[in-house]
Amino acid sequence: MQPKKLTQDWRQQSIADHVPSAWKQPLVMLGLAVIALVVLAAREWGEMLHQWWNIDTYNHILLVPVIVGWLVWLKRDELGAATPKGWLPGLGLVAVALSLWTLGRITGINLFAHAGAVGAVMAAVVAIIGPRISMLLALPLAMTAFLVPFGDEIIPPLQMITAEIAIWLTLASGVPAEIDGIYINTPVGLFIVAEACSGVKFLIAMVTLAVLICFTQFTSWIRRVAFMVAAIIVPILANGVRAWGTIYIAQSQGVEFAEGFDHIFYGWIFFAIVLVIMLGGAWRFFERDPEEAGFTSEELSAMSWIARLERFNGSHAVILIGITILAVLAGIVVALTPAVAITAPIG
Repeated sequence: MQPKKLTQDWRQQSIADHVPSAWKQPLVMLGLAVIALVVLAAREWGEMLHQWWNIDTYNHILLVPVIVGWLVWLKRDELGAATPKGWLPGLGLVAVALSLWTLGRITGINLFAHAGAVGAVMAAVVAIIGPRISMLLALPLAMTAFLVPFGDEIIPPLQMITAEIAIWLTLASGVPAEIDGIYINTPVGLFIVAEACSGVKFLIAMVTLAVLICFTQFTSWIRRVAFMVAAIIVPILANGVRAWGTIYIAQSQGVEFAEGFDHIFYGWIFFAIVLVIMLGGAWRFFERDPEEAGFTSEELSAMSWIARLERFNGSHAVILIGITILAVLAGIVVALTPAVAITAPIG
């Protein structure tokens, strides 16, 4: 009979039973605020989800929520002992983010609209839990920004850089070649550094990973900067080597063989090797464990400026109402702007 009783007790428990009482109302308010903001920017969240799932350049973003959740979990003990307090200036942050979303929606600049949609949720978190706990969760909040798909803007320069590296290595390896922008002409055919070959996918993923490593493994800013620089330069150089390797192999094995080899080896194995080399090279310079990342409650208590910010605390209900009003106003502006633009007098 005892095992049955234990099973029944376990079934009667819910997640809410494990949530500290001080967090129950703020989490409900935060959930409602996030729902309101996601509904407002449903088009942008749908577009981002499509990019995360269907465009391989942004597939790595699917791991960002997992990373954010893990970083929050590392702070679970300190969060359990803390009391979330609504922060009125946080409404200003929500207003700024929604202004960016509005600008992006009106102008058709997706990067602005997506950044505003994500930023509004981040700002709502700050407004609901207050500056002290927000600083405690500074790293996971910052990592949330990587939900925004970005990188298309740097594809053209990356194509040019890749082509320049590839032509230099091609000539250095004794293969005659000519370059015209992103076109490289060799004895066996013309090679084009296409958008898919720009290396933007690996570069963005490496930058995301580098930010995580910099702030979970290093305490020295010099080492953080050095690793971040390496995370930018190494993928760019590696992609140039990849392009050269494809061209070089094609000279003896044929273009079709080189293309297949590029997709199989260079597309997966090569960059995995580069990643292992980078992490292996930085491993012995790691200065702490991830559990030690971020500020501690004791460190935050010593920061007098946080106490000054907390003078502007407000009730969670007021914060939620404020966020809802801002969301409605942003929605009205977006809905009316096309009509205003059409009816505006000329001259």
